[in-house]
Amino acid sequence: MLYRVTIYLLGMFINFFGVALIIHATLGAGFWTSFFIGISDLVGLTVGFWYGMFQILVIFINSSLMKQKPEWLAALPIVLESFILDFWLEIVFASINLSAAPLMAKVFILIAGMVTIGLGVAIYILPQFPRAPFDQLFLVVSSRFNLSLQMGQTIVAVIMATLALLIGGPVGIGTVALVILLGPIIQFWYERAYPMYYMLYPTHAPHEEYL
Repeated sequence: MLYRVTIYLLGMFINFFGVALIIHATLGAGFWTSFFIGISDLVGLTVGFWYGMFQILVIFINSSLMKQKPEWLAALPIVLESFILDFWLEIVFASINLSAAPLMAKVFILIAGMVTIGLGVAIYILPQFPRAPFDQLFLVVSSRFNLSLQMGQTIVAVIMATLALLIGGPVGIGTVALVILLGPIIQFWYERAYPMYYMLYPTHAPHEEYL
């Protein structure tokens, strides 16, 4: 259990470190984050707060797609991820401003952020603990429509990037890059993290359909 909890939390922290990197690259935030930054700018409160609030809605979307009862255990990762996101944005990166950094530095930070998010998500979904509704959504889409992780992630990304653009969120080249590349990056890391995780934690491998 300790091993699974450690991997679960490690994946969360890695994921949101990548999110913070992309936001501070100032080339356009991720498709989810752009939407919540737009809401935060319009209404107020923190990005982490809106991240948590909208995940409650996605609980019902997921249950509708899977024709199951709402997964209320998803409230745990909602709280954890909201705090972790605000930890990176409001504490660790609070005094960092890279808007005047050279373009090549921003591109490097953007790429590092994408790779980090993909690694974090791939690690985080392995231990079979309740997933945050946003993370569960692309898995639900993949399962419901018999798609790969890559395709399910890309479909969700296109929809959220469009919504972010409509409300004036910080959509830019970084957002487009994430829409196109995050699915393949998650797939890449997942295919490598999967055998390593189950080598140390020998049990039935329930996610083989996504490989």
